[in-house]
Amino acid sequence: MTQSPFAALREQLHDAAAAFAGVPGALSGILSGMVDDVDRALGEQLEIFPVCHHSPGSALAMARRLRDKQPEVIYLELCEDLQPILDELRNCRLPVALQAFATELDGFPAGWGPLNVIAPITEASAEYQAIAYALDTPGVELVLVDRSADHVFQWLPQERPGQSSNGDAVGVEIGDLRPRFAELEEHLLHHGKVRHWSEWWDQYVEQPLAAADYDTYRQVMVLIGSLFRRLGPDDAGRLARDEDRERYMWTRMREHLATSGADPERCLYVCGAFHAASRVEQFGLAAERKEFDITPRTATTWLYGLVPSSHSAIEEQFGLAGGSVSIAAATFDKAVSRGGVKPFQLKGQQSKRPARKTPTRTPAQREPLADRLSGFLSRPPALDELDEAELLGWCVDIVRLARRNGYLASTADAIAVFETSILLAGMRNRARPTPYDFQDAAVTCIEKDTVPGRRDVRRLCEILLGGDRIGEVGYQALPPLAQDVYDRLAPLGFDLKKRAVHRALLDLNADPGLAPCSDLLWLLVRLLPDGAVRPIMGSRRLGERSIQESWDVALGHHQRALIELGYEGVTVEQVLEQRLRRSVWEPKATAAVALEAVEDSILFLGSRRFTEELGARAVELLAAERTVDDAPDVLRRIRRLLAHYRATEPALPAWCERFVTTGYAHYCTLLPTAFVAEDIGVRQVAAMLGFLSSMESLALSLGCDRAQLEIAVRQSHPETPGKVALLWGAQFQLGVLSLAELRERCDELLANPLVVPAFPQYISGFVQALEPAPALTPFVVEVVSNAFARLPDEVLLPWLPLLITTLRQEAPELVPVLIREAGRTFPATLAAVDAWVPPWTAARTAQPAPRGEARPAASGGPVAELLAAHPAAIDAVAGLLGCDGDWQPLGQAVPAAPGEVGALLARHPGTVEAVAELLRA
Repeated sequence: MTQSPFAALREQLHDAAAAFAGVPGALSGILSGMVDDVDRALGEQLEIFPVCHHSPGSALAMARRLRDKQPEVIYLELCEDLQPILDELRNCRLPVALQAFATELDGFPAGWGPLNVIAPITEASAEYQAIAYALDTPGVELVLVDRSADHVFQWLPQERPGQSSNGDAVGVEIGDLRPRFAELEEHLLHHGKVRHWSEWWDQYVEQPLAAADYDTYRQVMVLIGSLFRRLGPDDAGRLARDEDRERYMWTRMREHLATSGADPERCLYVCGAFHAASRVEQFGLAAERKEFDITPRTATTWLYGLVPSSHSAIEEQFGLAGGSVSIAAATFDKAVSRGGVKPFQLKGQQSKRPARKTPTRTPAQREPLADRLSGFLSRPPALDELDEAELLGWCVDIVRLARRNGYLASTADAIAVFETSILLAGMRNRARPTPYDFQDAAVTCIEKDTVPGRRDVRRLCEILLGGDRIGEVGYQALPPLAQDVYDRLAPLGFDLKKRAVHRALLDLNADPGLAPCSDLLWLLVRLLPDGAVRPIMGSRRLGERSIQESWDVALGHHQRALIELGYEGVTVEQVLEQRLRRSVWEPKATAAVALEAVEDSILFLGSRRFTEELGARAVELLAAERTVDDAPDVLRRIRRLLAHYRATEPALPAWCERFVTTGYAHYCTLLPTAFVAEDIGVRQVAAMLGFLSSMESLALSLGCDRAQLEIAVRQSHPETPGKVALLWGAQFQLGVLSLAELRERCDELLANPLVVPAFPQYISGFVQALEPAPALTPFVVEVVSNAFARLPDEVLLPWLPLLITTLRQEAPELVPVLIREAGRTFPATLAAVDAWVPPWTAARTAQPAPRGEARPAASGGPVAELLAAHPAAIDAVAGLLGCDGDWQPLGQAVPAAPGEVGALLARHPGTVEAVAELLRA
């Protein structure tokens, strides 16, 4: 039996474990097991290439290995159903993400939708190098072997999937290498003298492996994957799912080898280093080993495409530090610029680096396995000669950037940053300053107590080292909907695919041909997130059409949202129709939602058939509702729709008439219950009464009975102050309660000190009553004025904040009505206030005396003489008003007050005169 090339390393680690722990035990088993994992992975007949996602070291090693080995088949750890869209990467500028999207679920919980799987691709990644080589090299086959997007969600726990930076999506983390053992990560960060995992990985893995040979790279990556695999806790069965994922991939590779007849020696398996160190042995390439049962996919329909990604989105998805992906890209560019490595690039790829022709060379033979770990682990990294020049360039450029952004930086600051970077690297036991040392030094030397501009020094360092690159999907790779949007907006004269904010000015009178562009822009406002399309001037409401519009169009910044919109339909009109139909037929839909859908259908679609369908659904939802929470929204929207149809149509649609009659009967039925229910506010009850009052004439003409409303009001017996005042307003509107009786009741409330603290709630109820009874507006002004006039300061001052907050919360849209009425009632100048008499006081003075009391004598003059000459006419009018015709003859004096009261006033004439003087004053 041939001895393993790692026997010496295994013995060395065994001795080290014994010296460290005293007795070889678990530590020795872990260390020797890691060596066994490396030995097993490198001894497979099918060559395994371990990678770390978005690692420049992995990308450089992949480029070298592909040119040396020139494999005929590449098995890639990526969702197998994403393979048809790989060729569309030619039309994009990286980074972009491969996406699988599903909205109509069949086989998954309904609450999971929409389902979204993304796999980001950057230029400095081993996966892109493999894809570019396979697609542009004749005779090379690329096979994706990881679980399909459907299986990704099949294997998730039954709770709702988590969200990621790329939206509500599950990120496919190819080559995810991060310790799952928190204590291990903390230990590595502490002893490595770094702040976060990205910095540790760059210092101790990326930089040493950047120039390492392939065998060394491969052994080190498998060793790290084995370390994280053996020390990671099996939380929630994650390790078992990982092993099933590995069995899935090995099964797919065995199936392809069996059907294609490819030689395993001419194949390459690209997977994460964590999976390369797998202990799943029985699923190798031997034919006698059993297969892994792969469950069938569900009936869910999946859509596939490309969406723009960015460095910041990738960092958030993988839990990396901000700027780490940009630093990795800068490291990759630096290694490429040195020469010796020629990366692969797809033909037609939009990139700053021109594509290089792949040289023809003879495939290298597989070399015998040899131990490269021992030398790598014991050899310190060598200082690169170009590091000092690069650091000097960074220091000069960061000072230039800082000055452009308002910092008072100078050459002295550049020198300080250079020296501080070297000092920090030495304090952290590093052979040379890293970009992270440079960032810390720049912040220390340039950043002062304030940031003069929008960007701080740390952000400027990220921009200097590459910035947050954002990808772009080319026109040919866009879904039909996105292409249709760009084509229809072409008359604007902008290249909307550029990442810029375009200002579009539309004069629809001068150029009616721009009207379709205006309609499409309003549709995009309704469908896309805020900021993608923003109207500056112009509006789109019922009964309104702008003749001039101004727009800020930033579709290039929101290309991802536009692409995902394309997964829902072929045109934006189709997408909006589907969304509206789905919103009104979902289980939680309400009549207010349906009326909003009707309004959107009129504004954006113009389809009478579809609008009537939505209107009929609104009638059904209103009849089925058992709550009145949305009554204010229903009232506002149906009023607007009725006004629109009355202005544009010869007759109301049938669904509008049914909605009014159904709503009249529905709200009459629920009114008594709503008045006494504690969970229904005054605002909702007022909206119900407003619907019944404003729609009464139309409802009665359509066959409704007013007795329903009268009976409902009689059966209502509220207890809370606001609803009591609201009931009084409804009774006034129906003629059951007169204005004089309302005044008497309010006077009684103000005279009762126990009721005064709750009087703001009565006022709020009266204000809400303006919805069904707008004629009460002068009376409400009178009630508020009387409260201010009669309440003492010690009661009024604590009472005012409660009144203001109550009105703001419960009747904000009705307060302007009161303010306008008060403006008409009160004098406009300060000088007129002294002589001003409130109209309600004059009205009370002019009221006739109650029946049975003495009435004042009629004053003289021609009018009085005419009336006295024809008493029959006066008696007839008095009879109509319900009064007796007991009038004093003209010129007859009023009799003195009878009884003890009169005698008392006669004995004290001075008191009577004093009271008269006060009244005259």
